[in-house]
Parts: sequence; C-alpha cells; structure tokens
Amino acid sequence: MQESVTLIMITSSSNSQVKNLIQLCKKAKARKEQGLFVVEGKKMFSEAPQEWLHQVYVSESFLKEPENKALLLGAEYEVLSDSVFKAVSDTQTPQGILALVRMPGYTLSQLLKKERTHLLITEGIQDPGNLGTMFRTGEGAGITGMILNKTTVDVFNPKTIRSTMGSIYRVPFVVSEDLSGTLAELKASGVQLYAAHLKGSLSYDEPDYRKSTGFLIGNEGNGLSDEIAGLADTYIRIPMEGKVESLNAAIAATLLMYEVKRQRR
Repeated sequence: MQESVTLIMITSSSNSQVKNLIQLCKKAKARKEQGLFVVEGKKMFSEAPQEWLHQVYVSESFLKEPENKALLLGAEYEVLSDSVFKAVSDTQTPQGILALVRMPGYTLSQLLKKERTHLLITEGIQDPGNLGTMFRTGEGAGITGMILNKTTVDVFNPKTIRSTMGSIYRVPFVVSEDLSGTLAELKASGVQLYAAHLKGSLSYDEPDYRKSTGFLIGNEGNGLSDEIAGLADTYIRIPMEGKVESLNAAIAATLLMYEVKRQRR
C-alpha cells in the first residue's frame, strides 16, 4: 500500500474537523454519540488494532522526522499546523500524532473464562489515572476483564486512555447500567466475589483465588456502597501498619490482582 500524500494542511482551529476533535477530547456525550475516542502519541497509535482506527492526525513538524514518516506507512492522515495540533492535544508536550479510534464492544460472557475468570469490578472510581492504572496492572496480572458501574469515570476520558498505556486495546470491559444485576449474573455463573472492605476480617492473601474470582473496588473517598458490598461473598482487608487506614484504589486493586496471579502460577 502506498503512503498517503496529504497536500492540504489544516491551519485554522475553526475547521470543522478540529472543532470535532476538541469536542471528542472534552465531552463524553460526543464520544458516545460518535462511538469514537481520541488516543495520542506514537505508542498509542502503533498499538491500536488497525480495524479500530478511524482517522489519524499529525502535526507539520511530526512529518519532518523520517522515522515518523515510516510509522505512517500505509496510513491515511490529515496534517495540522503545529499551533492547531497543540490546541487539540490533551497533553502538555504533544508528540505530534493522535488518532480517532472506534469504541470496542464486549459482552459479559466474553469476560468469563470458566475457572480462569479473574475480574476487577469498580464502583464509582472518579480519578481517570486510577482507572487507567487498573487497566494497565490488570493486563499485567492476567485479568480476564473489567466491569465498571455507570458512576465510574468515563473509560474513554483522554486521561484514562493515556494511563492505560495501551491496555485499553487488550483488556475487555463492560460498563454496567445495573451493577447489582450484573453481580447476580456473575454469582449465578460461579464467580466468587470479594469486597475490599475496612470491615473485612480475612487478610487479602488468605482466600483461595484459584477458581473464578471477582474483586469489588469502591470509590476513592467512600469505598463501596452498602448495597454493592452486601452482594460480595467475602469481605477482605489489606493489613496496614502505622496510622494508614487505606491505600490508593489502584494500588489496592493491584495487590489483589497480583495475589490471584501468584496463587495461580
């Protein structure tokens, strides 16, 4: 396939494509309506599945580097002036390439892998960096998927996407409109649910996680709601020294997920 040669550079931030890019960066509603999200940087572009790519944009200075041109071989792209690219970028120091990517769609059954099932389930996580880190460490720990409730921060928020470091492409996930109902489905499928909870009497490394397992992680400030925590089979806790009461949500999730990996090794 020949490299696309683009002769027209977009130099105005009032251009309709540029306006749309800004909307997609800033507004979850726009992303949902169009079924698209924005990824930035060479890594996020190069790791994106080809069939997910919708449109690619590069800055004028990006094209001055031969290695960057090589990255674009076979791709169609639009060129933005450096000033326009900086205006649409969500990062302080843009790398000069961003892409519109189609949102993936998964079903709950795709996350269930019989006894290998290993799920991270979030309720009300608000920090995009925390959620993105959970995707990234979840991939490392070998989870089979994530379930997010509807009050969890938008998974397609640019800061979340950036924090996943590419794991968004490889970790299947479902956004549940009715988390209680979804948990009931999981239990019916034989998934043991564990709630990370201050009232837990069992240390997190005591249960046997070698069968279908799901961890419930709650909001950074308030933890799990009573309703959702009440649906867990077991409350577990992470022992603390000193005056520390709880860990960052992403760090707590990482400890739990890697304990499963350790037990199943």
